[in-house]
Order: sequence, then C-alpha cells, then structure tokens
Amino acid sequence: MTPRILDIHHGFNFRDLGGYVTKAGQTLRTHKLIRSGRLNELSTRDQAYLADYGVKIDVDFRSPQERASAPDKLPAGAAYHFTPVFAVDETKASANAEQLRRQALAKDPLGGFRNMVNTYADMVLQPNAQKAYRAFFDLLLANSAPDSALLFHCSAGKDRTGMGAVYLLTALGVDPVTVRRDYLASNNYLIGESERMVNNVKKAGGSPALIASTRSLGGVANEYLDSALMTINSRFGSLDHYLTDVLGVDAAQRRDLRAIYLK
Repeated sequence: MTPRILDIHHGFNFRDLGGYVTKAGQTLRTHKLIRSGRLNELSTRDQAYLADYGVKIDVDFRSPQERASAPDKLPAGAAYHFTPVFAVDETKASANAEQLRRQALAKDPLGGFRNMVNTYADMVLQPNAQKAYRAFFDLLLANSAPDSALLFHCSAGKDRTGMGAVYLLTALGVDPVTVRRDYLASNNYLIGESERMVNNVKKAGGSPALIASTRSLGGVANEYLDSALMTINSRFGSLDHYLTDVLGVDAAQRRDLRAIYLK
C-alpha cells in the first residue's frame, strides 16, 4: 500500500502507519501510529493539525544535543517523552559540511555509507539504544485510549525512527516485505531535505567524495537495514528473539499491542 502522508506544511516524512495488513489478515488502525522527521519546524497550523489528528504522545529518539538545538513544537495536549537512542547523533543526518570534514568523509566517497552501516549495527547492540526502544514499547502499550495517536520521530525520521518502525511492525505481525517497504519509503519523502544537505556542501566547496557521503547520510538503503538484521541474526538468532530477549516484548505484550493497534 502507499503510505498515508500527513498534510504537514513545515516538516517532512510524516506518515500514518494505518492501513498495513498483518500476516493474520488484520489491519493497522489509522490515527494511532505516526512516524516522522523533526518537529522543531512545525507552524502553528501544523501543530493544530496534529492535535486535531489525535496526537497525544510524542516520542523523541534524538540525541540530547539535537533536542537542545531544535526542541520539538508540541501539538496542544500532547505529552513529550525523550528517549534518546544515542547519547550523540551517530547518524550525522543533520551535520554541516565542517562536521563532515572533521570525520574525514571529504576524502572517502564511501565514508558516509560505511558510517550508516556501522550505525545500524550500533542501534542493535548499544545498551542505550536497547533501553530507548524498550521505553518506546512501554509508551506504545500505554497508548490504549481509542482517540490517542502516538507519534515517534528522530531528525529525518529514517534511521532511529526507521528501526523503531521495524520493531513495532514486526511485533504487530506485519510481514518482512511490507516492513522493508515502509523503511525504504523514507527515500520518497526526503528528496528535498537530502538535496538541501547536498547543496549546503556544494556551496561550502565540498569535494565530490564529501558530496557522495552526504547523499549516503541523507537517505536509507537496503544495506543499512540489512546491517541491523544481520547483526540481530548473528548475535541473537532472529528478530523475534531480539524483540523477546533483548527488548522484553513477550507474547502477552504482543497480544496487548495487537489489541490496541489492529482491527
């Protein structure tokens, strides 16, 4: 199915996960689960739109530095929950040209790609990331009111948010092909943001290698998700085992999640 894009004027990658069908034939409810990019650019109109849409819980996966420099603009009535996946912004999705140069990416066109592959393995293995995603599931389980939507986001809504969606959709029983399609769909909604990043590098005189790395940092790829899934399979046996044994999402909690989010 085509993702349900929210009518946000000053933000990007805002998607309702409603409409996906599980392997058991159930359908995710609309107005319950929203994934998105950052919220600091929202207009008053956008905030009102999200409030009317039912957003009652805002889960922020960003680092403390990202939150401090670009705090969320909350819809009226929404509760804010800060659950940083990384203590610092390892995805470097919002880094400027000078920061990228300091990472030596200016000389290596594959540097950004390698950074992302390693970052996805870190998202699986780092205790801070595991703690953040466990907190995410606690909030999901608490979102039982029928008129309450939970929104989860990072900076671009593609990596930390992407893995959150992978874990969530898998726990709800969505098939792996659909989960991957949802993950890759971010590329369709980040074109403008990615080009903005690339243009900033070009204006600053960045090298072709730096431009290539910036493009890698600005999108998602099968190889990034595969890095996470291969790490999970090699260390923990399977994604199901990871959800149960590492994130603590047991069979009873999966039943509760399905009661809340499926119809």
